[in-house]
Amino acid sequence: MRETAILEIGQTPVADHWDKSLLEIAGEPVLQIFEKTGMNTVDGVFFGNMLSGAVNNQLHLGSYLGDWLGARHTEGIHVETACSSGASAFRQALMAVASGDIDTAIAIGAEKMTDAPAEEITAELAAASDSEYERDMGISFTAMNAMLMRRYMEEYGWKRSNFAGFSINAHANAVHNPCARFRSPISRESYLRSEMVCDPVSVLDAPPVVDGAAAVLIVPLDYVRGQLGIVRILGSAAATDNMALHNRKDPLWLSAAECSAKQAYAQAGIRPKDIDLFEAHDAFTIISALSLEACGFAERGQGPRLAEEGEITLSGRIPISTRGGLKARGHPVGATGIYQIVEAVQQLQGVCGAGQVEGAKIAMTQNIGGLGVNVITNIFSC
Repeated sequence: MRETAILEIGQTPVADHWDKSLLEIAGEPVLQIFEKTGMNTVDGVFFGNMLSGAVNNQLHLGSYLGDWLGARHTEGIHVETACSSGASAFRQALMAVASGDIDTAIAIGAEKMTDAPAEEITAELAAASDSEYERDMGISFTAMNAMLMRRYMEEYGWKRSNFAGFSINAHANAVHNPCARFRSPISRESYLRSEMVCDPVSVLDAPPVVDGAAAVLIVPLDYVRGQLGIVRILGSAAATDNMALHNRKDPLWLSAAECSAKQAYAQAGIRPKDIDLFEAHDAFTIISALSLEACGFAERGQGPRLAEEGEITLSGRIPISTRGGLKARGHPVGATGIYQIVEAVQQLQGVCGAGQVEGAKIAMTQNIGGLGVNVITNIFSC
């Protein structure tokens, strides 16, 4: 397998893009890459998206985008693994380049969620759970995360207030990200007063419904070795778990996150202590805590302690959500995994200004599909 690198990145601001189609949103970050590199085509387009068939009435997205870009006769793939579709598309593109089958690949993640009412989006997101035993029983993802959070609080003795640090950190970091949806800080008091969605999950424990797209260009490392700003791909691994939460032996442990992280660490030849920043899948504050534990950054049942003690901030031991995360940057589901990678690249290139993690050399991203069902972990270095 060839060593690989990210040559260039692109992204759109996460927002409610009422005036643009899914195709226009998806094309923007790719055209940014073409403009910066002088390229006008690639060997493969790998498109991560979850909801387009139901919400936008469009499938076959890899070919659709390739046609729109004028990149005909290239490989075009549409990848869907729920909320981890972006990272799955990245992994497919990475393997195609690493294998030597192709030399240039665009991994794109895009989602146009505002084309449907919120109730419809909630129902479609629940299709990433076990439809027969969870979705058809009327259990939404918010409800499942609320059950996890309640169980976690009762088992380990935490209160809802102990999770405030995750949201506060995300919003504080989003202030410095021009592509973030929410660029205003929040206080502990506003978190505690926030409207309850499904007790104990409030609106400040959960991400917004938004639109967005991000893309990365993957090439063999030998093609760009020595160039400034090149980010190496050190490891990439994927793992799955039971679809239905009630089928898991231990619902408070994200075993797929643990498995994929361990594989990625082994590929990169590093340990958790070597990671300078972690773009976690902070769709809900409880998932932030569980991810930190599964990936080896916190002891079991102690994830909230890292938030309480400031260890997840830009200057902390393991910074997370450094550009706002899913909570404040926003969570256009199929695009999230690519946004995480774009943000990791920015941190390693040292271009994040006031949101920079000083001295960042190794970054990790983890994108989760479903409730810990399909997890992709990637590790990068500058």
